[in-house]
Amino acid sequence: MKKRIAILAGGYSKEREISLLTGKEVNKVLKKKYFTKLLDPKGDLVKKLRQFKPDIVFNALHGRYGEDGYIQSILENERVKYTHSGVLSSSLSIDKEISKKIFNENKILTPKAFKISLNSIDKESLLIKKINKLFKFPVVIKPINEGSSVGVYICNNKNFKKCLNKLINYDEIIIEQYIPGREIQAAILGKKKIGAIELIPKRKFYDYKAKYSKKAKTKHLMPANLSKKKYDEVNKIALKAHKLLKCRGVSRSDFRFYKNRFYLLELNTQPGMTSLSLVPEIANYNNISFNKLLEILIKDASIDK
Repeated sequence: MKKRIAILAGGYSKEREISLLTGKEVNKVLKKKYFTKLLDPKGDLVKKLRQFKPDIVFNALHGRYGEDGYIQSILENERVKYTHSGVLSSSLSIDKEISKKIFNENKILTPKAFKISLNSIDKESLLIKKINKLFKFPVVIKPINEGSSVGVYICNNKNFKKCLNKLINYDEIIIEQYIPGREIQAAILGKKKIGAIELIPKRKFYDYKAKYSKKAKTKHLMPANLSKKKYDEVNKIALKAHKLLKCRGVSRSDFRFYKNRFYLLELNTQPGMTSLSLVPEIANYNNISFNKLLEILIKDASIDK
């Protein structure tokens, strides 16, 4: 009898449309071998799960409520196996303040940063003073728990207030030291290093549009244009971060390479699986087809408890 696989796609986050694309691509492949059903967590997810009674849930969600431990907690309570990282790993990885602390404590280089609550800013001048004291402008500001470069802005002291206003709907944000340099991303599958890719965006940085729009014409270099020593180094750092955050399934770590050093910006536990996504591209270069990649994730599905 075919296994029943529920593919969770859509959801409530700002990455809903990308999640739907991921779900569609995953379903195309899995339905050839399994009895599949695309489920949108909007509405009564528990009811949908109990009606379908899946053997495994393939988590194709991105962003908040999909890769922050929320959905994972529901699946744990329902005692159904699911792909990708568990509750704790997901919540640690998406929280940019906590994950940075873990990286720093374990000697993984990451840009300096501090958290602020937008509701408690008294004087913008004091904030600018703090930034100049810690790492100077330009800075990167971003929500503490979003993915796919949602709400990420590079700003200087002249447009700083304007950038802050764009994030006014978030309670907490991270203000981070801006690291120039090259965009390198490395993927881990299971507990294996599968490679690193270099991205050359035509936009200011590898933002949401650069990631998901063909019109952005981001150049992909696979493998990343690094010496063997540096290529090995970035993959080792990605594996170390993957293990530290107790990830399972797959993860993608985002780096800046500047002055011969790698700065880990963040780790993603739910990387995209669309035609423009990086993990399938990295995997394919290493003779892991999209079908095989999904099969590995299905076989790795489990519950934490």
